[in-house]
Amino acid sequence: MSGFDLFLAGWAVAALLMLVAWIVQWRARDAGVVDFTWAAGLGVLASGYALLADGDPWRRMLVAAMAGGWSFRLAAYILFNRLIGKPEDGRYQRLRAHWRERTQLKFLGFFQAQALLTAVFAVPFLVVALAPEPPPPPAMLAAMLIWLLAVGGEALADRQLATWRVDPAHRGRTCRAGLWRYSRHPNYFFEWLHWWSYPLLAWGSPEWWLTLLGPALMLYTLLKVTGIPYTEQQALASRGDDYRAYQRSTSAFVPWFPKKEAS
Repeated sequence: MSGFDLFLAGWAVAALLMLVAWIVQWRARDAGVVDFTWAAGLGVLASGYALLADGDPWRRMLVAAMAGGWSFRLAAYILFNRLIGKPEDGRYQRLRAHWRERTQLKFLGFFQAQALLTAVFAVPFLVVALAPEPPPPPAMLAAMLIWLLAVGGEALADRQLATWRVDPAHRGRTCRAGLWRYSRHPNYFFEWLHWWSYPLLAWGSPEWWLTLLGPALMLYTLLKVTGIPYTEQQALASRGDDYRAYQRSTSAFVPWFPKKEAS
C-alpha cells in the first residue's frame, strides 16, 4: 500500500472507532469518551502502520512501541480519572446544552471531525513507518531519550496532581507541589515534548518535514483551543484569587523557576 492509501485506511479505522464511541456516548450521555478514543486510536493507528508499511523494521518497531506506549498510558489515565465514576466533562455539558436540536446528529459530526484529527495527528507515525533506511543512531537515541523524559514527566505530573487532590485540606487551593511549582501545566508541556520524538525518529526520511505536524498541531491545540484556555477558565471559576496568584508567579507552559510574589 502507498503512503496515501495507508493514510486513508487509518482515517477509515479512526472513523469506525469514533462511530462506536458516539454510540457509547449516546447510551451513557457522556461525550468524554471521545478523548479516550482519540488517545487509544492513535496507538491503534501507530501499530497498524508499523505492521502494514514497508519501511525499515527498526523504525517500525520503535514507532509501534513508543506511540503505543504513550497511547496506552494516556488512554488509561483518561479512562480511570475522567470517565469511570465521573460526571461528563464541562466542555461537553455545555455543547449538549447549546445543541438543543438534533443534538446526537451534531455529536456524530463532532466525533467524526475528531476521527479526521486522529488520522492527521497520526501522520508522523506513518512517516516513520515508511522511512526506507535505518535511523541514524544519534537521532534514534535522542528520540528515545526525549520520549522517556516526556512520557515520564507527564505521568509524574498527573500523579502529583492526583495525590494533591486526594487530601481534603487542599480543597479550593491550587496545586504547587512538584512539577506544578514550575509550570501551571507541566502535563501539557510534557505532552507536547513527546511529539518531538517522531521528527527525530524519522530523521533522514524524504517526508521528514511532515512529522512536524505533530508538535505544531499539539502546541496550537494546547495553547489556543481546548488545553490551557479551558483549564484556566475553570480554575479561575473554582479557585479565584488563589489561582490568580498562581498565574502571576508561575510559568504557563514551559517549566521555569517561580517568581516571588510582591508583599
